[in-house]
Amino acid sequence: MAKIIQGDCLEKLNQDVFSREGSAAGVCLTFLDPPFNQGKDYDYFDDTLPEHEYWLMMQTVCARVRDLTADGGAIYFMQREKNTEAVLRCLRETGWTLQNLIIWTKRTSAVPSTVRYGKQFQVIAFATKGKRPRVFNRLRIDAPLRPEYKFQRENGLFVTDVWDDIREMTSGYFAGDEALRNHNGDRVHKQQSPVALLLRIILSSTMPGDLVLDPFAGTGTTLVVAEQVERPSVGIEIDPKNVALIRKRLEQQREADSIAPLRQYYRFTPGLNEIWQGVVLTEVKKPQMVLFERRRSYKRGRV
Repeated sequence: MAKIIQGDCLEKLNQDVFSREGSAAGVCLTFLDPPFNQGKDYDYFDDTLPEHEYWLMMQTVCARVRDLTADGGAIYFMQREKNTEAVLRCLRETGWTLQNLIIWTKRTSAVPSTVRYGKQFQVIAFATKGKRPRVFNRLRIDAPLRPEYKFQRENGLFVTDVWDDIREMTSGYFAGDEALRNHNGDRVHKQQSPVALLLRIILSSTMPGDLVLDPFAGTGTTLVVAEQVERPSVGIEIDPKNVALIRKRLEQQREADSIAPLRQYYRFTPGLNEIWQGVVLTEVKKPQMVLFERRRSYKRGRV
């Protein structure tokens, strides 16, 4: 169900490979998380482009993705907060309709500044091809009780445009086992998105069988999550080392990549069994704990 293509997305987005990978209507969801052009040392990408050149590239990518997208299909464009204006202009000028500007707050401390407030969030622009989404599932979460509330909500609460319950993948110990690291303990990729983030995006804007696209696949989190909820996916990645890593990650799923424990968090969502397919949770009661067993259908000779 997951296909990884090695190469430059500006070239590969011109190839007719997407209609053969899933939905006949075309791409239903794109997660666009490009390098942020902030001078990081990538092997196959110049992260120090002149600003106008960088945003011209982003505009080209957004336009080509839109051409491949089904009517009502969605794009989630993630960027640094300082680039919000450029992101919105890029989407608007390539024909996308903005639905939400999502604020993804960071859990780690903000870097202090002497002239402005410390910055502690990234933006994710959610836009669609056309005025209305073809799919939008209203997710409910079992969010932790805030100090100002006395009583827990019996049926959770709807997800809003402020996402403060998903921890970012930091460089330190907060990343836990999920971060992909080399033998020295360093992260193998400068920017890794957490499984929980991609799960929310995919559940919100697709149904099983809908085609998901990631033009800057990185370490392949989009594909790893999409496969677990029965969405076919296509990822494009220019770095051959990352492509090999993604293939290994898809073939030998790590415990840290499993979305199964997150199902309980979304249990109040209406119609969750239709939205979330491919993973069945069996509650196993043991002293002082509840374990969740992950069961999947057999595919390509493996569980």
